Amino acid sequence: MARNIGSRYTAHQILGRGSAGTVWLGEGPEGPVAIKLLREDLASDEELVGRFVRERTALLGLDHPRVVAVHDLVVDGNDLALVMDLVRGTDLRTRLDRERRLAPAAAVAIAADVADGLAAAHAVGVVHRDVKPENILLDMEGPLGPGGSHPALLTDFGVAKLIDTPRRTRATRIIGTPDYLAPEIVEGLPPRAAVDIYALATVLYELLAGFTPFGGGHPGAVLRRHVTETVVPLPGIPDELWQLIVQCLAKAPASRLRASELAARLRELQPTLRGMPPLDVDEPDAESSCDAGAEADSAYPAAPSAPRRAAVPLVPRATTDSNRDTHTSMRVPGPDELAGGARGTARAPRSPGQRRPGSARHKADAVRRRRITLGVAGIVLVAAIGAGSWLAAGGDDEGAPPQDSKQSAPSQP
Repeated sequence: MARNIGSRYTAHQILGRGSAGTVWLGEGPEGPVAIKLLREDLASDEELVGRFVRERTALLGLDHPRVVAVHDLVVDGNDLALVMDLVRGTDLRTRLDRERRLAPAAAVAIAADVADGLAAAHAVGVVHRDVKPENILLDMEGPLGPGGSHPALLTDFGVAKLIDTPRRTRATRIIGTPDYLAPEIVEGLPPRAAVDIYALATVLYELLAGFTPFGGGHPGAVLRRHVTETVVPLPGIPDELWQLIVQCLAKAPASRLRASELAARLRELQPTLRGMPPLDVDEPDAESSCDAGAEADSAYPAAPSAPRRAAVPLVPRATTDSNRDTHTSMRVPGPDELAGGARGTARAPRSPGQRRPGSARHKADAVRRRRITLGVAGIVLVAAIGAGSWLAAGGDDEGAPPQDSKQSAPSQP
């Protein structure tokens, strides 16, 4: 099954598949590597190949401990490949699937590592554009950090930009993963460093809560929420950490922190989070997350019937879901669509057992309460009518003949 990639590398076995291509366990002159082989239709696109070559210098120059290094970009016939470090571990999505949510100390430690990697990338003018758990790898050979977290590394730099060519995505379309897209991308603005901060804050929220703040349901509804909804507070986390998340999820890019500032602030908070257990919140109702799905335009891709988890890990012996979309092409919503919908109510976290306002279950509970109220009111009304009849009858002494108020006095003998 081995195949040559260029003249220097050999791909031995598939580690995972994604919408952009396939990741192989490979061998190079300096030892084991991960080789991301892009799809053949991408490799045959001359414009994309040209961009691929132009990005070579920037990607090869991105050297940081929290970034999966790109060692080479190979253009050979129908092969278009990125040769990267092989990380011995797993991706963050796999850990989330296993644990659902992390302790705050571990979540903050992972986010701080990723922020460090982003700071290095942004310093040389590279924007990731697809920060999400699938693209965050956990190095199992590295030392354990706060909350039992392994060092986190960010991977897949440059892939979103390579795919996002004018021929493939005109100004009316966007490339990305819906749950993590910054509002300015949804509105059609060019992606800058602030989009990575928004996506990382979304990942941090997901690590703490077990779900993303604006995700769920039809992609069109998700995009709308990013632009129109206000993030709902998570109960049980320190206010300083929550305010940091809110600032990085600001709709205005200029209001968000820079990556280096975010990393520093997160590390300042770590001592205050030591020993805190994972949050105890329920995921929003599935039916409520589809609130705008019925109104969404058919030009959006249909939402999957089941969660599509896992990713394209750069690790050996990893299992992945080949149906997972790394990059989804979506239509940019029009101003009228973005203006619709309720504000500040999307996917609100709740204490266990509490119904989310507006959900089907919440509405059913309201109907039951209304029926009970009407039933009680009916009983009270019947009782009131009965009491009125009793008073009109002059009492309830059994066997006593009714007294006629107009009866004349008895006659004298």
